[in-house]
Amino acid sequence: MAEIQFSRGITEEVVPDVRMTRSKDGTNGTATFYFENPKALSVESTEDITGMYLLDEEGELVTREVKAKFINGQPAALEAVYVIKSVDEWNRFMRFMERYAEEHGLGFTKS
Repeated sequence: MAEIQFSRGITEEVVPDVRMTRSKDGTNGTATFYFENPKALSVESTEDITGMYLLDEEGELVTREVKAKFINGQPAALEAVYVIKSVDEWNRFMRFMERYAEEHGLGFTKS
């Protein structure tokens, strides 16, 4: 079980585009998630977006850096940035991503 939520208890169904960066020494990095037309921004959604929660059997990873993108005044996308500050955090994040990718059919391309 690996899922992403923007409001606790409500799983986001849209699979994001994820871009990762990492420092040369591996001590820090970022992961930027881009969700096009996410369920969290739909008209039916009545819950507030309180952050991005990455949940799996090990627990949860949280970021509050979530921004909405609007086109012609209508919500169109969400962008969330997860900041990684240590090698242990990087390894934990990658374990989550491996589980999430396997369950949702994501592939990995190295630049």
